[in-house]
Amino acid sequence: MVPQKAEAPKAPSLVRRSSAARALNLIGDRWTLLVLYAAFMGIKRFDGFVDLTGIARSLLTDRLKRLEAAGILERRPYQDRPPRHEYRLTAMGRDLYDSALMLLGWEMHWRFDPDCPSHRIVHEPCGQPLRPVLVCKACGEAVKVRDVTLSTGPGAGLEPAPPARHSRRASHDDVGGPALHPMLERGIEVLGDRWTAHLIAAAFYGLRRFKDFQAELKVASNIQTDRLGRLVARGVLERVRYQDRPERWEYRLTREGRDLFPLIAALMAWGNRWLAGSEGSPEILTHHCGARLEPVVRCGACDGAVDVGNTAIGATS
Repeated sequence: MVPQKAEAPKAPSLVRRSSAARALNLIGDRWTLLVLYAAFMGIKRFDGFVDLTGIARSLLTDRLKRLEAAGILERRPYQDRPPRHEYRLTAMGRDLYDSALMLLGWEMHWRFDPDCPSHRIVHEPCGQPLRPVLVCKACGEAVKVRDVTLSTGPGAGLEPAPPARHSRRASHDDVGGPALHPMLERGIEVLGDRWTAHLIAAAFYGLRRFKDFQAELKVASNIQTDRLGRLVARGVLERVRYQDRPERWEYRLTREGRDLFPLIAALMAWGNRWLAGSEGSPEILTHHCGARLEPVVRCGACDGAVDVGNTAIGATS
């Protein structure tokens, strides 16, 4: 009997280093976003997370552990007998508020609904309904995709693609409990699936064609086909024919899709601050004012600073 040779381990797929991609690999998951949403709403205890989101207890335990391991949440005891713990946002976790507000701002611009709790946020210093605006810290102008250039940073290069276990698309039916408000569901539909969010980010890199997306992301073709179709149906991408014989199509950001750029810029900035490591930022954004883009959130009504400590849910009009 001839002994079988052991197969050599398959080399991992390599993808471009990207701070936005690293951020999405960490939080771009429906259940993780539900936990973060609850944390930003002031929830700290396990049963409170369950009550607000309807997430299954086993899933909640898993996502709380992941966020704690990542440094986004910290567990603190609040009772000795029996022992009880609560979960609080760390500085790293609170710093995600800018990204959350950019997703909120996009929702309110395109699908405003006064009955949605997160659409009734008030900026407490001025008392006005919050319309969050991402601006360049150096010049104060609103961040627009046309005004920003991308260049490689000191941490540029390749790194192993994230494991496939996070690629499954989640839906409300997977979570259980009451459905969220449709506007929250819409935001989670965009950001709460890793491949959907990665395709949006890749479109901002200038990619348009199926093979180019696949080469960039190392995603299975059936998953990519599904997510591209969903983004077209959502109005974020449009499918444009660029060749007749044989017929070929490309995917371009719509106006609504381009308005997601502040979210990508905020995620990139967060990833640069917390996930870049000693190698430094893999990408650098430069604003047209000439400064390296350091995005900050301002209130559209008073131009004041916005953070998790000076906003609150207002009453229904």
